[in-house]
Amino acid sequence: MEPIITSLLDTDLYKLTMMQAVLHRYPQAHVRYEFRCRSAHKLGALAERVEAQVGMLRGVALTKDEAEYLRSLRFMKDDFVDFLSLFRFNPDYVQVSRDGDELRIAIEGPWLHTILFEVPLLAIVAELEFETHPDQARLLAKGRERLEEKLALLRSADVVPAFAEFGTRRRAARRWQTEVVNRLLEAKGFSGTSNVDLARRFGLLPIGTMAHEWLQAHQALGARLVDSQKAALEAWVQEYRGDLGIALTDVIGMDAFTRDFDLYFAKLFDGLRHDSGDPVVWAETMIAHYRALRIDPRSKQLVFSDGLDVEQMIALEKAFGQQAKIAFGVGTNLTHDLGIEPPSVVIKMTECQGQPVAKLSDSAGKTMCRDASYLNYLCSVFGKEAA
Repeated sequence: MEPIITSLLDTDLYKLTMMQAVLHRYPQAHVRYEFRCRSAHKLGALAERVEAQVGMLRGVALTKDEAEYLRSLRFMKDDFVDFLSLFRFNPDYVQVSRDGDELRIAIEGPWLHTILFEVPLLAIVAELEFETHPDQARLLAKGRERLEEKLALLRSADVVPAFAEFGTRRRAARRWQTEVVNRLLEAKGFSGTSNVDLARRFGLLPIGTMAHEWLQAHQALGARLVDSQKAALEAWVQEYRGDLGIALTDVIGMDAFTRDFDLYFAKLFDGLRHDSGDPVVWAETMIAHYRALRIDPRSKQLVFSDGLDVEQMIALEKAFGQQAKIAFGVGTNLTHDLGIEPPSVVIKMTECQGQPVAKLSDSAGKTMCRDASYLNYLCSVFGKEAA
């Protein structure tokens, strides 16, 4: 078996930006992550091969060229790149098992040493699942056909949506993601990729800021629970001092976020990212929120990144392109659109510092918490019903 992950930079940028902040602010924090398949795929038979691939991660290390590339990014600090040059995956932090037809994965250990497992593990699971299909060549041919249809639709559109490729976690295969990005180089509006290795190799802009786990972890890092989002946003501002200024809005729901995202944060952050709930309602709400704060929403960026396709991008650009700076991150619809249902797999933080943490999504089925009593308490503190 050949290793699927061969580069430490074969990950999403936000894992590295969060890891740098963890190094500087919470180097001793202890966390737990858990895997979930939200679709009907039965992945239990993959357990042994997943475990073997986890073992192979031990040999992945940052190269000299990769380190030099990271140092060229303004927001990457020298001490973090030095640390990453010494970093090695420790498979002992990962437990892979089979429960009948279900695949179980848990990651537990120091946050600083476990944070990079998520994206490679999800990519491994998705690629191993793709390898179970008997006619991969036919599926990839279908994927090329669908990709050309997307490119043609972008060429004919009367608006040009700015979009990036966000598909590492659920790609059918690394070679397919590489092919997709290569074809996207000629697409109208294509602005970059979240995959740091592909950005480096293609000379693209690596795109990403924070993920849900950054705000989730702050539920257990010392601030009052009701102040956890504000603590997470403040820590981010202090770490990046104006860089990477896109905030994620859906960890405890849109209403709770807008209450915390006051004039102070609205001026400090460049914009917001949508990842669950109705995108039209979200955009209308956030534009109204900026206006209520007497901030021109045309000076701010709204990034949509929840299950998008090209038609949705064009429609949202037409609806809101004159009211704010609109951008899109497209994942599965680019890197696993092959005429078959892709596995909907996620790995989410469920504990920090021995305490449960949760994401209260704006979409049904996306809320994830292993402790029902904590989930109820979190809902009561923020005045939200669990989705």
